[in-house]
Amino acid sequence: MEAPDVELVSAGEDVFKKCKACHKVGEDAKNGTGPLLNGVVGHPAAQNADFKYSNGMKDAAAGGLVWDYEALTGCLTKPRDYIKGTKMSFAGLKTQDDIDAVIAY
Repeated sequence: MEAPDVELVSAGEDVFKKCKACHKVGEDAKNGTGPLLNGVVGHPAAQNADFKYSNGMKDAAAGGLVWDYEALTGCLTKPRDYIKGTKMSFAGLKTQDDIDAVIAY
């Protein structure tokens, strides 16, 4: 496995500040308005049993959504277009560099 790009991860930590109002990451992370995001990359969507997901997210999960690079990019670009019926009010990240950085983070 290739080591993460330290600069990209650092940039992602900065970009993640846009997400912190709703989502948390890290050892002591808990669900907030949005689910905690520890370990989501590469895993099926809507798997946090302690979070009440929107019907749109539940439908996407039932359809087999896995948070891979392509899915994360789509959702981070325009969440409401990518997950129809999501409760997520975030408009999306504007640049591919920001998207890549936050995924790395």
